[in-house]
Formats: sequence, structure tokens, C-alpha cells
Amino acid sequence: MRISASAPTRIDLAGGTIDIWPLYLFHAGAQTLNAAISLRARAWIEERPDERIELVSEDIDKQENFSFDQLPDDETLPLLAKLCHRFGARGIRLTTRGESPAGAGIAGSSALNVAICGALAAYTRQEFAGEALLDIAKDVEAQVIKVPTGLQDYRPAFYGGISAVELHPGGPIRVPLDLDAHELERRIVLCYTGEPRNSGTNNWEITKRHIDGDQHIFDCFERIRDTAAAMREALTRGDWDATAACLATEWENRKRLAPGVTTPGIETLIARAMAAGAKAAKVCGAGGGGCLFCLVPPADVAAVRESLADGGARILDFRVETTGLDVTRA
Repeated sequence: MRISASAPTRIDLAGGTIDIWPLYLFHAGAQTLNAAISLRARAWIEERPDERIELVSEDIDKQENFSFDQLPDDETLPLLAKLCHRFGARGIRLTTRGESPAGAGIAGSSALNVAICGALAAYTRQEFAGEALLDIAKDVEAQVIKVPTGLQDYRPAFYGGISAVELHPGGPIRVPLDLDAHELERRIVLCYTGEPRNSGTNNWEITKRHIDGDQHIFDCFERIRDTAAAMREALTRGDWDATAACLATEWENRKRLAPGVTTPGIETLIARAMAAGAKAAKVCGAGGGGCLFCLVPPADVAAVRESLADGGARILDFRVETTGLDVTRA
């Protein structure tokens, strides 16, 4: 038997970082906006003739072999090991691969997490109601990175599409956005800056400052919340100029959260994109590196792509992905 699973990554349009518990509880009306994209994370499970668990990450070229009792203590492939232990999987070979660059900021680890959870649930024949599978993914990822995780990234991986994740006390509510995915897709240029980043570190420092009562951080999140609401309205009425203005405001407020959110290299790439016709740009995720996306009139997309490539960025081709977690059994 072979179980194959995949889940899409995402572009976070607005409202990121505020989705970390408990930050959103202090900002009434908090929400994040995201679009799932076709750079998918993949996992597949094959049976072994014994009770051992073999873990293989093709991305980092690592392979480990464990007894079930050894899984919780592994630090080589900790996400894979802890998920296998949580689902009680034995006698398997679990292999993973991501289609996004390392440290890209497009939720590759969360997409991989959801794909693995889907594969393991299918293999062990466990059923989960609602978003219970995502609660496992969130909690195990927090155990691995040792800081709180956000709530938004598991939803595009699970559902696909373009959505708002409304952040309410008691849990998030995902709301699909009524807009043409192709119209958004044809206006976005996505590139990898060449600088990987570590979201856990950046976001945790910001979270601690917020909890400690830093008024500057609080005010930044208030503006980020308001900008996400304004962008949602602009997107749903197809107002691309207003959407671009919101994206620019989101990036300015995000840069105020911490000095490491942007870098000279990122600012140079954004300047190149703007000079070539982009209307706005921001780094995906927590910043500090990873992927950059630009909102561009369709007529200027080719020029922006060329300018970013000439500046050393790696252009990433993608589609807005309407299919979320996909699990097959052979």
C-alpha cells in the first residue's frame, strides 16, 4: 500500500503575524488574507516489512531509521518523527519533499505538516472532524520550533483557494473570498530573494514585546488589522489600485515591527520592481528574507519579472491553487 498526500503553500496578502495566539485576542476584528499557490509540499508513505519507522527528507537529503519509542526524542527530522509518534504509525517509510525554496516564507513547513498529517491519518485510518487535523499540525509544529505558531498557514494548505481567516476568541473562521483567482494570479510576480529566513525567531520576539505591553508594537498591529480589512473590501470589489495601496501600507507597517523585517537586498529588489511598473510589494511571512511578491498591472508583469531576475532574484512560477490537501491511496 502507498499513501500519497500533498498540500499547497500560500502567499499571505495581509494581516500576518497577528494570527499568533494570543495576539489576535487583543485586536478585535483581526483577520489575515491569503491565497494558496501551486508550489506544493508532498509526503508519501510505504509499508515496511517490520515495525520500524524510516524517515526520509529529500529536501535536506537526510534519512533516519527509528523504533517507535525513539521518535519523540529525534532532533534530526523532528517534525516527521513527532507526527509519526502522534498518529501511532509503525512499520512505514515516510518520505517528504517540498516544491518551494527553503526559508521562503510561503508556509512550506505548514504545508508539509498538513500533507504529512493527511497521509498519516489515511494510513492509520483515523478520521478527524472539522479542523481537528489542523490542531494536531499546529501543536506539533509548536513543539518542534519551541515557540507559538500562527493559525492562518494551515488553512490554505488544507482548503486551497483565496480566503480570509477571521480570528475570533474560541478559534478562527475561514471565509472564502468572492473573487476571480485568475485575476489575482495574473497580477502577482513572486520571486525568491536568495535570503532564507527564520519566522519563529522574528515572530517570537515581536510576540514577547506585544505581551510585555510595547505600545509601538500594539499600534502597528492595529494598523495591520485595519489594512487587512480594507484590502478585503478592495479585493472583493475588484479594485486593484486600492488593493495595491493596501499592500503598500501593510508592508510599511510590517517593517515597523522589527529592524530585521527588511534588508538592503530586499529594498533594492523592491525598488527595481517599482521602477519596472509594480504598484506595491511586500515580503512573504515574517520578513528578513525568503520570498517577495509584487502586485503589478498585467501589462507590466514581464518587465517586473525581468528586472527582478536581473537583480539576482529567482522568479517562481505558480498558479493560485483551488485544491487544498489531496490524499490518494494506491
